[in-house]
Amino acid sequence: MTTPPYPPYPSYPEDLERPGLVRTGRSTFVRPIRPEDADRLVAFVGTLSRATLAYRSLGPVVRARDDVIRRGAHVDYLNELALVALAGDEIAGLVRYVRDPEEPEHAEVTFTIRDDHQSEGFGRLLLEHIAAAARARGIRVLEADVLADNARMINVFLGSGYRIEAGPPGQIIHFEIAVDPQAQAVARAERREQTAVRRSLKPLLEPRSVAVIGANRDPLTIGHEIVANLLRGGFAGSVFPVNPRAGQIAGARAYASVRDLPEPPDLALVAVRAEAVPGVVRECAEAGVKAVVVVSTGFGETGAEGRAGELELARFARASGMRLVGPNCMGVVNTTPAARLAATFSPALPTPGRVAMSSQSGPLGLAVLDFARRLRLGFSGFVSVGHAVDVSTDELLQWWEEDPGTSVILLHVETFGDPRRFARVARRIAPRKPIVAVHPDHADSAVNSLFAQSGVIRTRSLQELFDVALLLAHQPPPPGNRVAVITNAGGPAALTVGACAASGLCVPALGERTRQALRPALAPHADVSNPIDLTPTATAAHYRQALDAALADDGIDAAVVLFMPPLADKPDEVASAILDAAAARPDKPVLASFLGGAGVADLLHRGDLVVPTYTFPEAAATSLGHAAAYQTWRSTPAGVVPDLAGVDTERARSLIASCDPGPVPAAVAAELLASYGIAVRDSEPGPGPDAFLTVRADPVFGPVVAFGLTGDYADLMADVAHRVTPLSDRDAREMVRSLRAAPLLDGRTGGPGVDLAALEETVLRISAMVEDLPEIEALELRPVRLLAPGDGVAVAHATIQLADNGPSGGSS
Repeated sequence: MTTPPYPPYPSYPEDLERPGLVRTGRSTFVRPIRPEDADRLVAFVGTLSRATLAYRSLGPVVRARDDVIRRGAHVDYLNELALVALAGDEIAGLVRYVRDPEEPEHAEVTFTIRDDHQSEGFGRLLLEHIAAAARARGIRVLEADVLADNARMINVFLGSGYRIEAGPPGQIIHFEIAVDPQAQAVARAERREQTAVRRSLKPLLEPRSVAVIGANRDPLTIGHEIVANLLRGGFAGSVFPVNPRAGQIAGARAYASVRDLPEPPDLALVAVRAEAVPGVVRECAEAGVKAVVVVSTGFGETGAEGRAGELELARFARASGMRLVGPNCMGVVNTTPAARLAATFSPALPTPGRVAMSSQSGPLGLAVLDFARRLRLGFSGFVSVGHAVDVSTDELLQWWEEDPGTSVILLHVETFGDPRRFARVARRIAPRKPIVAVHPDHADSAVNSLFAQSGVIRTRSLQELFDVALLLAHQPPPPGNRVAVITNAGGPAALTVGACAASGLCVPALGERTRQALRPALAPHADVSNPIDLTPTATAAHYRQALDAALADDGIDAAVVLFMPPLADKPDEVASAILDAAAARPDKPVLASFLGGAGVADLLHRGDLVVPTYTFPEAAATSLGHAAAYQTWRSTPAGVVPDLAGVDTERARSLIASCDPGPVPAAVAAELLASYGIAVRDSEPGPGPDAFLTVRADPVFGPVVAFGLTGDYADLMADVAHRVTPLSDRDAREMVRSLRAAPLLDGRTGGPGVDLAALEETVLRISAMVEDLPEIEALELRPVRLLAPGDGVAVAHATIQLADNGPSGGSS
């Protein structure tokens, strides 16, 4: 048998352990088979019907001996790999490939799904998992023989979106499945994922019945407050407190255990000691509970042992068909009429509104809900994901994506489970619903890049997060960045103008027609430039006239209204005038700052019409700046990952396979780049400065591309742009033009400029290269000569480093 040029994998690849959701929304856990699964495998085969065995055997049923079946649990995880999807402790589905020794990039694949789980979507889920694993192991084509009447398996292949070649019709059809991720395959996988996620989260966010395990008779305890909030919040379903030593809690009948409940609850909240949680979750699985929220602490925050415990808890929940939130969380809230779910111990319950939020910090959630109430910011939903070992932020995004009651999504994110999936989901949602996020590490270039590429509005603090939410929940994003400032005091106006400039906004001069309309209508000494200073004698009528005129000006996109109460003030009349003007022009946002005014937020509410008000004007300007940048991103045509001419992927893979881990010889590095249409050649410097392009493999985010100009620009000014692959043409364009030194490249400084189109294409080719060749751990092109328009770019020197793990490297 010919040994393919791939080193052995570790005895057990933990990276292939993944949670999964089938089409019905059922949760499962997919992992490689282990030697200790031998008896489980025998039991699995024993459950299969004669029909299923015939489809698997492509002919008459021949039951294998148990010792033969047991041998199927022993694989090398490289040339032979089997993945199992679990239902509880049992195997629900199995997929296996065996590499062809004569054609190492081909492998035969077989699928077997237990009869009682067929038609649920296990086949498509396992195909996606085995295709990804095969790609990582150098396999490009999976081959399968299928009986012509096995319609379910044929539909799995044909509906996958992968490039499929099928043999001529006959009793047995031969399929060849190219596992390179095609756009169609990705799109279909996304649709399947979205449907499955929403179905799996319905018992969590719209349950018909809820159990509270660890409910307590004593008020002010967590278990008691959860029950009380469920009842106070108007939950229409059944509430089952579970406590073996209580007959009634918060007026609801209590039960000794989950097994004693009159019906299996959709949702269970667990508020017991950490050591008791695994047993309680197991009882929930046995009772048929569909979703579990673990409020209890004492897991990952305590160290490695606690982290291992919570991961095992998640694996068990997934394999048992349950979704799990937490641990160390404060619960879930859904204020929509279909749910009215207040499954939390928070003393401050949110008022209904159009903002949804996911928070990774349990204690922080308490402060968030209290602060939102004081701001009069209503919520459609709130989920405290805690340690997020199962239900993740990107899954909640997919729930709120289709929720008609949610128009703005807020995220408090500390860690990313799957950054690439987050980016894919966020980029799909952000054009329709703004996503505003706060993350603790402001210096992390990968996080900044991920948010920027996905259209996520990143704020520097929780206060700023809610300031932006207050605007986007009640006013439209501005069509541009031109702002009118209306005031009755010069000092606050000057602060506002400065804050606008710092936020990417401008305060332009008013049009002549607007100034002419304002002069006779306002106070004699009013300044009709911009800012419009109405003087302290201004009345509500003056505010209405000024705001009407400013919003009617085609050169103005938004207005910030400042009101400093004079000695005898009437803020209610001014607030009413602002509301009247805002209602007349709903296409342009209006923000207010009533400095020193108490209770003003209440004055600026009139039914569904709300003008967001801020204590200080700088916050209004910052929020408006975020909204204007978001609108610009949303208005820009979405980019695509283009098909690049002159790419020889097979040649590149062959070169990678011939190399050992570590630095690649210079000649091979040049050949690798040439395989992607990038020539390494010396050249005289161009009209602009030299540049560099680097790639580093981030352990969380994957390949991160950096671009900058050599010398002081990057070294002293830190003027470097970062993006996470894969890059679209829009990403490449924005990356190159986002440098502060970009005027040196496009001719704005008076020179001829450089060939920006060639530079952007080089960025895209590097992105495609590191996506296709995951063995590349680091890459550096330095210097990159930026030549005159039409002359392209010249890479003078290149270095490439291969990782010391993975399927490639080494010719032994």
